[in-house]
Amino acid sequence: MDKFEQSFSAWLNCPYAFSFWKARVALYAILRGLNIGDGDEVILPGYTCVMDVNPIKYVGAKPVYADIEPNTFNMVPDFVEEKITLRTKLIIAQHTYGYPCDMERILQIAQKHAIPVIEDCCLALGSRYKGQLVGTFGRAAYFSFQWNKPFTTGLGGMAITNDSGLAQKIERLYAAEATEPSAKDVLMLAAQLAVYRAFIYPRTTALAQTLFRFLTRKGLVVGSSSSAEFVPSMPSGFFKGMSAVQARSGIKQLNKLEDNICHRRKMADLYDHLLSEKGWPIRCYDKSVMDPVLVRYPVRIKQKQQALETAAAAGIELGSWFESPLHPQETPLAAYDYTLGMCPEAEKAAAETVNLPLHPRAGEKTVRRTADFISQFTPA
Repeated sequence: MDKFEQSFSAWLNCPYAFSFWKARVALYAILRGLNIGDGDEVILPGYTCVMDVNPIKYVGAKPVYADIEPNTFNMVPDFVEEKITLRTKLIIAQHTYGYPCDMERILQIAQKHAIPVIEDCCLALGSRYKGQLVGTFGRAAYFSFQWNKPFTTGLGGMAITNDSGLAQKIERLYAAEATEPSAKDVLMLAAQLAVYRAFIYPRTTALAQTLFRFLTRKGLVVGSSSSAEFVPSMPSGFFKGMSAVQARSGIKQLNKLEDNICHRRKMADLYDHLLSEKGWPIRCYDKSVMDPVLVRYPVRIKQKQQALETAAAAGIELGSWFESPLHPQETPLAAYDYTLGMCPEAEKAAAETVNLPLHPRAGEKTVRRTADFISQFTPA
């Protein structure tokens, strides 16, 4: 693990890194290290995964949701400031799909109110804001290496920080409370990684995901989420460190990271070109400010459910996140302090947005097939 942590922190030019079984565990460690607890409020976008909200609830704090803007799917800084109260103790800046947040404005607001900022970089490894890597702006940041993230170690996450005091707190917390993954978990994850590398390609992804979710419910594979994590109460065995299997995989993936980033940029540009030729709206962001490395290529369509239902039969890898302002669809919103209508732009995005593959196994042929498929539908 030490070698992976050192290599990852060196790539980001950040002195402290801590690896965990999952990214949500990394977030939990950061929250504990920042002394976020009962009665505190944490502001984050109302367009996220519920697994990012769970650690907030686990420490006894309340999530407060800020709505997003439509082009980058990131929270609007002015809306963040409107949500600040005397109980606000943290802002989480999520770089959605790989588009960097407006970090300058968010940090200005945070400094004005003396509130720390951490960055959710689970979808944005390698993205830059004004030339600076995301993850290096706030007090800390966390990254995900789950199956569909910028690179995968099967599961896995990393917390990083430049703050020596925070690093010491996380280190003490890890030593006192973290458990090691069980031999069964490690063996199952290693087998799943082998299957993933051998058989998971764009044409087989939809079928594989259906099978994987079934096996996860049966407890036959190590899933990214379990039914126990759809309630805001921390399951036993949650606070786990990373296994050696994940760390070895992570080192290999880091060695390929620059090629991975280059591929994602090239394929995103190809989607821009192909969809533009078909009269579709394409990515709209300020290129003088942000240099995104997208984890997936998001598009908005009017027939989202129809597209998802027909994609698998067509051999198309089509992503559906986020299906809900707190992804996935089955999230009990009220249990997470979210009321429909709270973030209307996020809810609209959830109803319209699908995402297209950009990972290294999705080459030019796949991108052309995917663009042809999605262009059968009506842009929203």
